[in-house]
Amino acid sequence: MFHLLWMLIVGIVVGAIARWIMPGAQGMGLLMTGIVGIAGSFIGGFIARLFSKPADGAIVHPAGLILSVVGALILLFVMQKAGF
Repeated sequence: MFHLLWMLIVGIVVGAIARWIMPGAQGMGLLMTGIVGIAGSFIGGFIARLFSKPADGAIVHPAGLILSVVGALILLFVMQKAGF
């Protein structure tokens, strides 16, 4: 249960940073910001694994937060182009 709560908190932070960086207005609430941040983390993790694998036994990838924000920015861009 705490894992899901922690994932939502980190997702809100990542989504808020991405919304702050992305130009234009994104009409979404706190929950949707968290969902964008969580999905951005998955996208960022996929990008990170394309270039390098984390060390054996590592829980997170070293570039986790940065690539999570990059993934959230990609998702926000796609959402803007799709009209969401």
